[in-house]
Amino acid sequence: MKFLDLAKIYIKAGDGGDGCIGFRREKFIEFGGPDGGDGGRGGDVVILCVENLNTLIDYRYQQHFKAERGVNGMGRNRAGANGKDCIIKVPPGTVVLAEDQETVLAEMTEPGQRFVVAHGGNGGFGNAHFKSATNQAPRHANPGLPGEEMTIWLRLKLIADAGLVGLPNAGKSTFLAAVSAAKPKIADYPFTTLHPNLGVVRAGERDFVLADIPGLIEGAHEGAGLGTRFLGHVERTQVLLHLVDATQEDVAGAYRTVRRELKAYGGDLAKKKEIVALSKCDAVDEETLALRLAELQKAARKKPLALSAVSGSGVKDALYALTREIGRAKADEMAATEATRRPWRP
Repeated sequence: MKFLDLAKIYIKAGDGGDGCIGFRREKFIEFGGPDGGDGGRGGDVVILCVENLNTLIDYRYQQHFKAERGVNGMGRNRAGANGKDCIIKVPPGTVVLAEDQETVLAEMTEPGQRFVVAHGGNGGFGNAHFKSATNQAPRHANPGLPGEEMTIWLRLKLIADAGLVGLPNAGKSTFLAAVSAAKPKIADYPFTTLHPNLGVVRAGERDFVLADIPGLIEGAHEGAGLGTRFLGHVERTQVLLHLVDATQEDVAGAYRTVRRELKAYGGDLAKKKEIVALSKCDAVDEETLALRLAELQKAARKKPLALSAVSGSGVKDALYALTREIGRAKADEMAATEATRRPWRP
C-alpha cells in the first residue's frame, strides 16, 4: 500500500429539501385547507476516525465528496426524508485543516471519533406551516437552505511512542529493521527512505511503536527536502532517538544541524526527551570511535550511546533507554490527567 500523508479534498453538505404547496382535495370537503409538508434536512459531511487505516492514499483518487440532498415535502402533510450523511474515513492521527492549511478544525486521535465538518441545510417549511386564522389558504412555501461547502486539507501525523531522527544515511531504517518486523528500504545512499515507517518494538516485557522518518537536511523546517511534512510525524512521540553516523568526519556538526531544525520547526520538538547515539560503530576502529564519542558528548552535553544495528552491539541498551523514557512520560501524563480530574474542594 502506498503511503500518503497530505490530501486536499472538496466537500459539500446536502441542501435542504423544498417545502410543498398543497391543498386537500377530498370529495365532500369544501374548505380542505393547506396540507403541504416540510422538506427534509440535507446530509452532513462527517469525518470518522477508523482503526484499520494508516494512509490517506484513498483521497488521491477521489477528491470530491457530497452528502445527499433532503427530499422535497409532499402533499397530505408528508415531510421529505433527510439526506444521508457522507462519511469520510481517516486513520488515527489525522489533522483536519482549513483551506489556508493553518487553521486546525479537528484532530482525530481515537478510533470511533466523529467530527461534523460541514452541516447540511435545513428543509423548507410547507404551506401548512403558514396557515393561521387570518391566512387560511397560504400559497407560498420556503425553499431548502443550501448546505455548507468548503475545501479542506487532511494531514496525517503518525502516532508513535518514539521517533528516529538524524541526517540522511545515518542508519535509521537499518535500526528499525533490526529491532522490529518492519521492512523499510535500506541502501547506501541518502534519502533511501522517502516516507515514514512504523515498527512495533519489544524491549523486555514492554512493547512500543517506533517511527522512522526520512533524513533531515539543513532548512528542513522551511520545507527543504519535504522536512516540514516529515517532522510532523514525530510531533506526537514522547522521546526521540537521535542517530549520528560514526563514519562521517564532523559528528558534532551533524548533531547541531538536526537540533537546529527541530528547534526551528517548533511544536515542542526541541523540548522532547532525546537519546543521542552514535550509529555504525562497527565501521570505524576503536581509536576513531573514542574520538567521535568525545566530540559528540561535548556537542550534546550528555553521554551518547554507541551502537551498530548490523552487528547488534549497543542496540539493547538503546531500546531499554527508550522504554525508560516512554514509561516516565506516560507516568507524568497520567499524573497530570489525575490532577485535572480531582474534584474541587474549598
